[in-house]
Amino acid sequence: MTEQEIIGKGTWIDKLASELLEREKALGRNTDLLRVESGLGASGIPHIGSLGDAVRAYGVKLALENLGYKSELIAYSDDLDGLRKIPEGMEKFGLEEHISKPVSLIPDPYGCHDSYGMHMSSILLEGLDKVGIKYEFRRAVDTYKQGLLKEQIHTILQNSTKIGDKISELVGQEKYQKYLPYFPVCANCNRLYTAEASEYIEDEKKVKYTCHDTEIGSKMVKGCGHIGEADIGKDLGKLAWKVEFAARWTAFDIRFEAYGKDIMDSVKVNDWVADEILGFPHPHHVKYEMFLDKGGKKISKSLGNVITAQKWLEFGSPKSILLLLYKRITGARELGFDDIPSLMAEYNELEDIYFGRIKVDNQAKLIKSKGLFEYVNLLNPPKQSSTHVNYRLVIELAKIFKENRTERVLKKLLDYGVIKNPEPEIEKIIELAGNYSDEFDEQEKMEIDLDNTTKTALKLLVDELNGETELEDIQNTIYQIAKSNNIQPKDFFKVLYQIILGTSRGPKIGPFISDIGRKQVAKTLSEYT
Repeated sequence: MTEQEIIGKGTWIDKLASELLEREKALGRNTDLLRVESGLGASGIPHIGSLGDAVRAYGVKLALENLGYKSELIAYSDDLDGLRKIPEGMEKFGLEEHISKPVSLIPDPYGCHDSYGMHMSSILLEGLDKVGIKYEFRRAVDTYKQGLLKEQIHTILQNSTKIGDKISELVGQEKYQKYLPYFPVCANCNRLYTAEASEYIEDEKKVKYTCHDTEIGSKMVKGCGHIGEADIGKDLGKLAWKVEFAARWTAFDIRFEAYGKDIMDSVKVNDWVADEILGFPHPHHVKYEMFLDKGGKKISKSLGNVITAQKWLEFGSPKSILLLLYKRITGARELGFDDIPSLMAEYNELEDIYFGRIKVDNQAKLIKSKGLFEYVNLLNPPKQSSTHVNYRLVIELAKIFKENRTERVLKKLLDYGVIKNPEPEIEKIIELAGNYSDEFDEQEKMEIDLDNTTKTALKLLVDELNGETELEDIQNTIYQIAKSNNIQPKDFFKVLYQIILGTSRGPKIGPFISDIGRKQVAKTLSEYT
């Protein structure tokens, strides 16, 4: 296995797999099975960023397998986490009484799963299933109940003073110099973070705790005052985040886990705990930036600005999600549903490069593009290219034809010569684009640099299209306007395609404008004059 072979696919995924293997060899660890992990939050509605954590870990798994190693993805739901705040839009369910309780002990407000936590986990798992990710699912509630972390909990609590001092040194948090990094579930009120443990009885493997008022987020949550003892092997409780990852990595033998910059401090501490307290070299990491909404705010379960995989898949293909997540891992990105048309087009372009329909002279770009296409297809690329239909074109047609939409849009695509035969794949694109056109009326303005001559020609065309006289031949009108302004007609047609469809070519422009409607096209073009 040479460096050239690893770099061969040219993606960041291969680079990560290469780094991981080099590190494992340097550590001298067994590489018969290389487990990667993704943590699934279960306290709020999972968004596409949550999905991305697992999808990217799966990419590393695929890269390791491609290099001849056995690997598997553990999807771990942190469903013993306590509910810290009510997610936006869920106030009607009366969850206030459950603040600070483990989400696996809160009833499912929708009534279809065994708990609130499992309901939220299932949304994310369904998203993973829909995009083709294979995983082994593990729940925190089962992990703790079965005592799978008991040995790690014991070692951590034995070293709690040392760990508390180190947490203070590394991240400035002094809480764990006073309390143990372990939260028992209060036997009296079922709350988690209010029950703070102050002493560990080593020979009995029990913690002493008091359930008292605790600040969670910016609110005070009342404790019930119960004073008790909890057996770390028999009674329900969980490690604090500052040490829990380390326990999990050690118990499950995890070799890779990515993390978002929002939990950087926790990862820093957990790495030290794994290395120095548990004697398990921490996994290889990569840090990724969070997705932002179009207003620049972090996409968040609690803020209610979530973009779920399920909602995305109403408008875009599973491949468009995988392309979004596999394109790159670094850098914060603003994300919205209006990214779907460009991702659908980009996937088609990658497929054309892969099958040689688009020539790429730059060898590095060619290798990277082909590699990205293979990962988007989960290293099982199609044997032949599919029939491509411009997604933006279908959106425009879907706006026109609302009745018998599939049949009528298919006929137009056949009339335009865009397709030769109706196919189920194209019908699916019509369905997605139809959903998009119904949900989002406004088309995003394309950023196009136009000179004054072209703007003048566009204004003339807008005037013609807005005129009361019916144009007999729109195609010829466009041609004449281009010629009279000393613009090459093909260049003017290209500008029109870019404005209307976001692409450099399309169906014959005159009949297409007639189909969309002269006044509608005039309105769109006028924004560029």
